Amino acid sequence: MNRLTLANAAAALAHQPTPFVELFRHGSLQVEFYQPVGADHQQPHRRDEIYVVARGSGMFVNGDSRAPFEAGEVLFVPAGVPHRFEAFSDDFATWVFFYGPEGGETATE
Repeated sequence: MNRLTLANAAAALAHQPTPFVELFRHGSLQVEFYQPVGADHQQPHRRDEIYVVARGSGMFVNGDSRAPFEAGEVLFVPAGVPHRFEAFSDDFATWVFFYGPEGGETATE
């Protein structure tokens, strides 16, 4: 496995026609790097996901909520929930971790 560094992720993304690149997969875990330009056009995903903001800032819409985000922040989105990044800085990029079964995991307390 190659090292999952910000520099390596950005270099891998530079060769893609999309704003994301898959970097690692093991079992149900899928790691991507995502860097939209101008607008975030993603649709709800079929699995739970975690974003770890690598750089930049902006607003994050997650279902009915809208809140600011910044570099270093961890954001969770349950499977099937509409979400997007808005008003993000030009340097915005994030790690994306998809995991678990389609439809998402059941919450436990």
